[in-house]
Amino acid sequence: MKRVVVLGAGYAGVDAALTLHKKLKNDDVSISIIDKNDRHTLLTELHEVAGNRVDEESVKIYLNDIFKYTKVNIIQDEITSIDFEGQTLTSEKNTYAYDYLVVGCGSEPAFFGIEGMEENAFTLWSLEDAKKINKHIRTMFQLASKEQNAERRKEYLTLVVGGGGFTGIEMVGELIQWRDVLCKEYNIAKNEVRLVVVEAMDKILAVYPQNLIDKAMNYLKSNGVEVLANSPITKVTPNRLDIKDGTVVPTNTLIWTGGVKVASFVEKVGLPAAQRGRGRVEVNEYTQSTAYPNVFLVGDNSFFVEEDGKPLPLLVESAMQTGKGAGKNIANLIHNKPLEKCKPKLHGTMVSIGRKYAVAETMGMKTSGLMAMAIKHMVNIHYQFEVAGFEQVIRYLKHQFVHKRKDDNIIKKHLTTETFTFWMVIMRMYLGYMWLMQGIHKYNDGWFSKVSIYAQKVAAAADATASASTAAAEGAAEVVVQGMNLIGQNTPAWYAWMCETIIVPNAMLFQKIIVLTELGLGIAFLTGTFTFIAAIVSIGMNINFLLSTGLYDYWYIVTSIACLGGAGRAFGVDHYLMPWFMKNWRHFVRNKSIKINL
Repeated sequence: MKRVVVLGAGYAGVDAALTLHKKLKNDDVSISIIDKNDRHTLLTELHEVAGNRVDEESVKIYLNDIFKYTKVNIIQDEITSIDFEGQTLTSEKNTYAYDYLVVGCGSEPAFFGIEGMEENAFTLWSLEDAKKINKHIRTMFQLASKEQNAERRKEYLTLVVGGGGFTGIEMVGELIQWRDVLCKEYNIAKNEVRLVVVEAMDKILAVYPQNLIDKAMNYLKSNGVEVLANSPITKVTPNRLDIKDGTVVPTNTLIWTGGVKVASFVEKVGLPAAQRGRGRVEVNEYTQSTAYPNVFLVGDNSFFVEEDGKPLPLLVESAMQTGKGAGKNIANLIHNKPLEKCKPKLHGTMVSIGRKYAVAETMGMKTSGLMAMAIKHMVNIHYQFEVAGFEQVIRYLKHQFVHKRKDDNIIKKHLTTETFTFWMVIMRMYLGYMWLMQGIHKYNDGWFSKVSIYAQKVAAAADATASASTAAAEGAAEVVVQGMNLIGQNTPAWYAWMCETIIVPNAMLFQKIIVLTELGLGIAFLTGTFTFIAAIVSIGMNINFLLSTGLYDYWYIVTSIACLGGAGRAFGVDHYLMPWFMKNWRHFVRNKSIKINL
């Protein structure tokens, strides 16, 4: 049995392990992923925890959830050394053998030798970092609210972000929103709080086109953020930082996001580092180590050079694609197939500045504001669905849009008020009963055996509801003496045309569809089965009636809308069916099969 080990459960490691399962699920191969944590952390969302937008659970995806229904073994351990010749990994207590190894241990903050930076600055590169920042900022406001000395109070209320890249701008964006909440909570004037971004280069977000940089700058300035460009930090102490031009910023809070380097562990294992890669390891076009052909480096650990000669940037999408590439090529080696070149295709980047504004450059399109924010949410949803299915997407949506915050507007407070789903059961079942009775009534009236609908414009008859009428259908076998006229006084012309040319000529087919749909809706609502879908169909049916004969029982459509809120989850089949369906979807994606007993 071949043994494949993935070291590190970051973005690259997770994608490598999932790809290995996909390619080797039917082979006699052992796949293991080793990480010191029991979770995958969404590193690109840590600023939201640090800035109090979401709680810490929102950036955790547990490895058991990711690798459920796969053959990937999860090992929680911290590796201290690798013997590439002996093909083993060692921790304090255990040794793990491998035939193929994927190294994806990520990166860590780089301090560039700046005096006092490592000792006195906060970093934002782990969940623990984010929690520490969150606690510290709250403490600063608490202390400031009681401080009488003006200079000390100013130090407490000056919050500095070092680095104007993606992480730095996202971090200060969260501080903009949290500042307003904290000021209100601790009775501090908003103009007392100083938010500062210090950037060594001549502009923030340097990889973006100038028009997006300008939009980001305008948003920051309009929200009271100072941006100090061309301002490399030279020294940091517990209560101040010094800038190269002599500027001194008194502060107890410096959040350093100014750069990263390869993880120290990877630097020490002895693989050849690229000359210009800040410790990143040399790899070939297959993400394969140049020193050991059975070792692959992915994500921030690999110095991967694209065909144009440029190194692959340190982005989540880069990590995921190198992880997939490594997984495919290990499977190719096991199957004795040629290796495939890794050809990353990057689609763009997004930077949120708080939860209400963002800038983005995706697939050649430049966007800002709510549109860019929507793109960022869609990308996050796509990734989280890919690694952990519907359940994780639901958790993400709850954390982002339902999670209650002190600065929520009055509309959101009302929209997110929770109530017991039980109270919708009576309404749902009554709606189901009425639909069922409608279907039974039409069946008993012969809708399965005779033509019972016709289309005649009301204006063309003296009394269209009482008089007899002939069927408008060409070639109809009988004359309709009594039945339902599909054209009412307010029917739109386009809908009347549809009735005359499509529906009535195929009257028996559409009658059966209507009866079966009404019976199906009745059963679905009564049993609480696929209630959301039933509610959508019910709304559609009522809109159809509204366009045709007119809608007189308006409560049908109102009640159907209410049933969209999970009415089948209480005393309904959906309580059991929806979780089963979501689990089976993930099982199908992972294994291309459905398993009844999950």
